Amino acid sequence: MRRAGRPVTVAEIAGAARVTVRGLQYAFRRHLDTTPLAHLRRVRLTHAHHDLLAADPTDGATVTDIAARWGFYHPGRFASLYRETYRRAPRLALAGD
Repeated sequence: MRRAGRPVTVAEIAGAARVTVRGLQYAFRRHLDTTPLAHLRRVRLTHAHHDLLAADPTDGATVTDIAARWGFYHPGRFASLYRETYRRAPRLALAGD
C-alpha cells in the first residue's frame, strides 16, 4: 500500500477494484468485518506507528509530520486513535519510550 497516505474515497477504491461501492462495502464487511475506510485507516495507522518507531526526533522528526504523511491531518484525532490502538501516546513512540 505505497499510496496509503493519499486521500481516497470509497468510490475510487470501488472503481479501481471494478466493483460497486455497495459490493466493496459488502466484501469488506464479509471478509474483514470492517469497512473499506476503517481498513485504510488501520493500514495508515500501522505505517505511522512504524515510522514513529523508526524516526529520530533529534533529526527533526515530529508526530505531526509523520501523522500527516499518512493522511492524519488532525493531530488530536491521530493521537486519540493511536493511544486507543497502541496504548501509549505517539510522542512516546517517537521518543523511544
